[in-house]
Amino acid sequence: MPELAAFEGDWLLERQISDALAAAAGRFDGQARFAPGADGLIYDEEGVLHLPGQPPMAATRRYLWRAEAAGIAVFFDDGRPFHGFGSTGSEQATHHCGPDLYQVRYDFSDWPRWRTLWRVTGPRKDYVMRSTYWRPGD
Repeated sequence: MPELAAFEGDWLLERQISDALAAAAGRFDGQARFAPGADGLIYDEEGVLHLPGQPPMAATRRYLWRAEAAGIAVFFDDGRPFHGFGSTGSEQATHHCGPDLYQVRYDFSDWPRWRTLWRVTGPRKDYVMRSTYWRPGD
């Protein structure tokens, strides 16, 4: 697994979304930037979300990534814990949000191209998001 500092900089991003409940697929095309922050890296993502039957819409998100003894800890932008990965070689994590369960697997086997696979389930959620990140010019 790469060290936290290896993520610093700009990344291109493509995300495929498969929503089982809506029987629909969406796509996000954009970029992510990991910039130095007070305690680690600030992850900013921006791009365009394409959903069936809707006009394309701007979408953003922000997280805080920090190196910890057990690996990398990811926090929401307000500082609340989200999940961690990399401890004991595991690139998987789980986050409970009310009745919903978020499970992620990070794949760094083709570094510096890397992927995430999110599986989200709950009473009103059942979707998978597959994201691929790569450096501009690669």
